[in-house]
Amino acid sequence: MSDEDHELEMLKAKRLAEMQKNITSQSKPQPTTEQKKTVPFRDTLISKLGYRGMEVLQNAERQFPNETKMIVDKLGELIQSGEINEELDGGKLLALFRSVGISVRMATKISVEQDGKFVSLSDKLTTKDDSND
Repeated sequence: MSDEDHELEMLKAKRLAEMQKNITSQSKPQPTTEQKKTVPFRDTLISKLGYRGMEVLQNAERQFPNETKMIVDKLGELIQSGEINEELDGGKLLALFRSVGISVRMATKISVEQDGKFVSLSDKLTTKDDSND
């Protein structure tokens, strides 16, 4: 009977060791999706920007830093997950900002053709006024 008690104690010890091993493996923090992805969301977004997209992003970051950070993080997350796989040009990005209520101001320049060259409208108007004197 002492052999049976010894075997029972061995089985209990073995089972206890397995349970402790399971508990320690469960208590180790599992890497989250943020830890797995080492590329920052902003860099992910920049890789998908098209024509004048960087210009719009920089203006938005200058004018609305907190709001832009939230949008950039969400866009980067959507790009990394594969939900957005198209190129975002400046027009699309500007439309996105405006659709969520962020009116990013862009520097605008109107050019007109004069003597075969493109001249800014303000230059054309000032030279026209000067010639009238």
